[in-house]
Amino acid sequence: MRRTKEEAEQTRNAILEAAVDVFTEKGVARATLEQIAKAANVTRGAVYWHFKNKTDIFMALHDELHRPFIQDLVDGLENTDDDPLESLKSYCIEMVTRLEDDLYLRRVLSLFLLKCDYTGSLQVCQERTIDARQEKSEALSKFFEKAQSRGTLSTDLDPKTLTLALSCFIRGIAMEYLENPDSFSIREEAPKLFNVFFRKWN
Repeated sequence: MRRTKEEAEQTRNAILEAAVDVFTEKGVARATLEQIAKAANVTRGAVYWHFKNKTDIFMALHDELHRPFIQDLVDGLENTDDDPLESLKSYCIEMVTRLEDDLYLRRVLSLFLLKCDYTGSLQVCQERTIDARQEKSEALSKFFEKAQSRGTLSTDLDPKTLTLALSCFIRGIAMEYLENPDSFSIREEAPKLFNVFFRKWN
């Protein structure tokens, strides 16, 4: 039974990885389950065993991208005994550095940020993206609120505004790297970039 579960998980992961390639090459709207099955080297029946349809696959990729990020933020806040701003900065550096280390993450993020048109059946995914952004914003905002309660951040600053600024900053770094991955090393530049961003409040 354990072997069967492991094989099923391997098949599911293979389908998702193949879907990223097919969606990127064909576009989500023009991609078909047959193409995804062929790329994953599985039957169409195997695809239907794990996913209802193409939109379901796309939603699974969305959750695979966003859920760990949000959970890491929540866990990080709960386990923060030091300065919340320093902890948040360290996490941001680690997060964007993953783009250089993890090719699959880079491909999935490129699909969502650069290749996707949220129309038709994918509109529901856009709604989920909005929900995920709200969860992320709430998690980030709590770091700033905690810093204020500890006296390491001025209470004159609005946590919601800081959260929006940080979200835009992270997205800008990601977009720049995804569009021009050879223009700079994100591993080398990320610490410098976030030092600049957080310097004003330390």
